[in-house]
Formats: sequence, structure tokens, C-alpha cells
Amino acid sequence: MRNIVDFGLLAAFLFIALAGLMPAGASDNYIPSVSLDNYWTTFGSPQLHASLAGTNEFERGETVDLYVDITNYGRIMGFDADKKADTKMEQALADREFDYERERTTALGITGTLRSPSDIIEVKSGDQLIEALRSGEKSKDPMKFTIKIGSHAPAGEYAMLLDLSYDYQYNAEVDADEFDPDVGLRGFQTAYWYERANDTITIPAVIKKESDFEIADAAAELSAGEKDGIIEVTYKNIGEEAADDAIARLSVFKPFSSTDDQAYIGTLAPGEERTVKFKIDVDSDATAKPYSINSEIKYTDLRGETVISESMKIPVNVSPAGISYTMPIAVVLIVIAAGGASLYRKRRKVV
Repeated sequence: MRNIVDFGLLAAFLFIALAGLMPAGASDNYIPSVSLDNYWTTFGSPQLHASLAGTNEFERGETVDLYVDITNYGRIMGFDADKKADTKMEQALADREFDYERERTTALGITGTLRSPSDIIEVKSGDQLIEALRSGEKSKDPMKFTIKIGSHAPAGEYAMLLDLSYDYQYNAEVDADEFDPDVGLRGFQTAYWYERANDTITIPAVIKKESDFEIADAAAELSAGEKDGIIEVTYKNIGEEAADDAIARLSVFKPFSSTDDQAYIGTLAPGEERTVKFKIDVDSDATAKPYSINSEIKYTDLRGETVISESMKIPVNVSPAGISYTMPIAVVLIVIAAGGASLYRKRRKVV
């Protein structure tokens, strides 16, 4: 029996390899070039089921791998006799075909394609392949798909769609030249008929509730050479949970520097905004142009864990250094003082 089944699978794999060479638009069914005797019509087919191996809950902004197990729950629902076996050779042929017909529930060349109906979750990986699954078997190795969740994706459950396509044997026909009582069937041959099947299975992916932030407003107009320039930034919690003990922090770089690069926000509830100020120094040789300063929020979530938010960019505009009147005024004062001293000496000489 084992040899018979393995021979059937070998023939199936050969069919799949040849099917890949068929021109586009060819039929999904493969019909053999020869027509032999058919003793049985079998009812049943593969029934594939997909399940996640591991959690389906993820955080926004993550790039994660989904491991999907495929199980075949297909079963034979029954047999109908198509041809009566009257002779010993026909009975032997009917028995042999009966063994082959049991392979109807085996899924061959399973291709899995994961799709996301929403642009909130992006699928980063391609198709996955499983060679074959008999009835009652689970894939030895799960299909692996990589997904990227949007940085500000709203919390909730999202349906991922797994498209499965595969082939299965839906008929087998047999024939032989003669029947030898001592040897059995001589000149035995088999023809297999295959059909293409397609299933779509929904896999739920859950994005967890958590705090999330955006910059609702920013006032940052500085000048080259400015000291203790003020940047005002309004942060908004656009997430689903409150953030406690929140602190806004800057990551400054040249031409900026600061000794006041943190600002306490406190508790920020969902939908709430808070404006904070930072002091920034600008190098005197800074190029006048728009810049971006990275900022983040460190906070405590509802589970008491310390979390650091995604980086947010504060737009900062640096204008040219203002004209300094200190030196010209000093020169004028010196000239006036010198002139006054000269006039005073002249008056003394006259006296």
C-alpha cells in the first residue's frame, strides 16, 4: 500500500512540474492524454485550515514575522462504483484504483499569498510554498510572512487574507494487459486527473491599544548666533491610552546646542494637548535655512512600564544673524568723546 501511495504522489509532483510549463490561460484541470478504465467515482477533497503559530497582537510601528501553520482536514465522503468488476483482472484493477482514489484528499503544491486589504498593514514578503499535505497532516514548517504596521495605525483588529492555491487528484483510471494468478497484473498503467483549487482564509491581526503622539503645533524661529532661543512645541496624544509622567526630549545636533533639552508634560490623556518650551543656542556660523530637530516622549504606560515614543520632527527655521549696532555706537561715542576733549583743550588755551 505504501509503495502505491508514494507512486501516486510521485506522479502528482511530475504533473505539477509539467503544469508550470503550460501556457498562460491554460485550463485549471489536467486531463491525461490516455483514457483508461474507471471503476470508482470518489467524493471529497482537501480542506485546508490556517492558524497563527504565536501571538496575533502587535504594536504600531513594528515590523514582525507571522508564522502560519497549514492543516489539511480533508476526508473522503464516499465512493460510487462506475464499472462492475466481473473478472479477476477487473477486480484487481478495481482494488488498485481504489487505493489510488484515496489520494483525492491530498493537497499538492500549496502556494500561500498573504494580502492586506488595508494600507495600515503592509505585507513585505512574497509567496510561500508547501509541497504536499495529506489528510490529517499539519505543515512541518509554518509559512513565514513579514508585515509592517503603520507608525500611527489605530488600535483594533484587522483582517489579513491568506490566498491558498493547490492541486489535488480528482480521478484515477487504470488498465492492464493481462492478469497472471501468480504475478498479478501485467502491463499495468495508471492515468491521473488533477484539478486546481483556491481558498481564501482570514487571519486576524490585532494592533494593541497604547499611547501615541504627534506634534500639533510648533513655533521655532531662530537666528544664527542666537542664545537661549525659545522653541514652543504642542504635543497631542492621538492614541487610545493615557501617558503618565510624560517628558518631552530633544536630540539636538550642530548648529544647535542646549542645556534645556527636556520639558515635563505630566499626564496626557487620549486627545489631550500640552505645550512646552525649550531653550536652544544656535551657532554663529549656522547656515540660514529650515532644519528639523528630533524629539520623543518618554512616559509610563497603564501597565507601569517605561516607554519611549516614535521620533517626531520639530520644524525649525534659522534666519541670518541680525545686524549688531554695538560696534558702530561705540565708534560714535569714541568720536564724540575725542571731539569734546579737543574742544576743551582749545578753550583752555584761549583762557
